[in-house]
Amino acid sequence: QASGFPITCIGIPKTIDNDLPFTDTCPGFGSVAKYVAVSILEAGLDVASMAASSTKVFIMEVMGRHAGWIAAAGGLAASSPDQAPHIILFPEVPFSAETFCARVKQCVTKYGYCAIVASEGVRDDNGVFLAASETKDAFGHTQLGGVAPKLASIIQQQLGYKYHWAVCDYLQRAARHLASQTDLDQAYATGKAAVEFALAGKNAVMPIIVRESSTPYKWSIDAVELSKVANVEKKMPTEYISADGFSITPVCREYLLPLIAGEAYPRYHNGLPNYIRPKNQLVTKTLPEIDFKL
Repeated sequence: QASGFPITCIGIPKTIDNDLPFTDTCPGFGSVAKYVAVSILEAGLDVASMAASSTKVFIMEVMGRHAGWIAAAGGLAASSPDQAPHIILFPEVPFSAETFCARVKQCVTKYGYCAIVASEGVRDDNGVFLAASETKDAFGHTQLGGVAPKLASIIQQQLGYKYHWAVCDYLQRAARHLASQTDLDQAYATGKAAVEFALAGKNAVMPIIVRESSTPYKWSIDAVELSKVANVEKKMPTEYISADGFSITPVCREYLLPLIAGEAYPRYHNGLPNYIRPKNQLVTKTLPEIDFKL
């Protein structure tokens, strides 16, 4: 509009952080949630097998700068308190090294080991990122230097436990081999709706997923104005985080479970997924750069 160029813009929710408002979930999140839950389940079993004589603490770092949806998904792996993850660290809950170490020690004493899912955006009482570095990313955000090694260092210094840590990073959002069928269905549905909206003459809107019921999970597609979505961040509701701040509640579990339901395995060839490789060609720029700060 500022440049007088006629363009139709339909914004499709795709952030795996699941932090966009209005939509029940963002396509991509369900599969990331599935990957994170499966990963901490499997890693927890591995650590438990060696805890008596070796590693006692495992930390898995996941994405989520300001919202803890991905970290919360790890909680689906634990159907009882003795199962991994024993601790989840959310950006929404201020981090206290003293409280954290006390819980780690309690878990190791009680269960023999402690498995932790930590969001990259964990911060202290002053809002400072635990893993903040001095560099900035392309969006001007503070570059996070890895919260898992920082937590491991705290544990080593204060408790002396042997540990391992891992950073899911790109793996969590690239693991198409472990996609959720629900997520795949919603991704296709929102993409299809976006095209239909454009053809119907709609503009500056975003297709959203509306949850009609959780049991059974029923959903439909609607739309919301992009102006209402821009720069709005949907964080974890208070009722989704346990009172102690270290796990998810039954209400959160009820929200998350349908999103990871169903398997959508890709075709395989010679033992590997046979993925289509897009050309990824950029289109030629039509307009000059615009100073949006004006």
